[in-house]
Amino acid sequence: MKTLIVYAHPEPESLNGSLKDLAVATLTGAGHEVRVSDLYAMNWKAAADAADYGPHASKPLNVALDSGRAFEAGALTPDVRAEQEKLLWADTIIFQFPLWWYTMPAILKGWVDRVFTYRFAYGVGEHSATKYGERYGEGTLAGRRALLSVTAGGPERHYTARGINGPIDDLLFPIQHGILYYPGIEVLPPFVLYGIDRITDEDYADAAKAWEQRLLTLESTDPIPFRRQNFGDYEIPSLNLKEGLEPVGRTGFGLHVRG
Repeated sequence: MKTLIVYAHPEPESLNGSLKDLAVATLTGAGHEVRVSDLYAMNWKAAADAADYGPHASKPLNVALDSGRAFEAGALTPDVRAEQEKLLWADTIIFQFPLWWYTMPAILKGWVDRVFTYRFAYGVGEHSATKYGERYGEGTLAGRRALLSVTAGGPERHYTARGINGPIDDLLFPIQHGILYYPGIEVLPPFVLYGIDRITDEDYADAAKAWEQRLLTLESTDPIPFRRQNFGDYEIPSLNLKEGLEPVGRTGFGLHVRG
């Protein structure tokens, strides 16, 4: 595999830092190629603005269209172009981050905002009576797989259907389905460590073994079976799931997962 690790934690000696280092060692030890984007070490600029698009920035600024023009002209800033090139190089992407305020850290969201530009990650394909662009299972990043490796402070029971924080799959749905699956990336089930504020050395040893096992089985792990947009499950152009396709009793985000 050619794996890109996008790592977002400000402390190199954190649990997230250890998991990132273990991923690098495990994958390279198994003969895979690995590149790392350490966003804090890179002093990554998180805010998308007119400076990203140079002469292709309009007034008033239109982030989508301006980013697309700059991308097609090869005029995006060097840091953004470098990250896009890494994504095109990779066949597997691992996102390593702590769950902060129920989502990814701002620096990682800023990486998405700036790197996933129009025409690079979205805004492609035909729009017709039978197709609504290439997205959700199709797109410019199709053929790649991604995995979220996430640490959470609360215990696992807090992230269940009856838990106070809500199901972890629901919390991660906007990232897994809305950011990654949208441009065609297949998403593997996440690796989540809970209660990390109280983790012991023994706990870490067990977590490290589990993480190594996940890493060594990435190629054989089935992705989350999200429904593809243009292949019969959704009405077009309303993009509503067709009646009767959902399992009995299923509601919410789970409607968009097959089986």
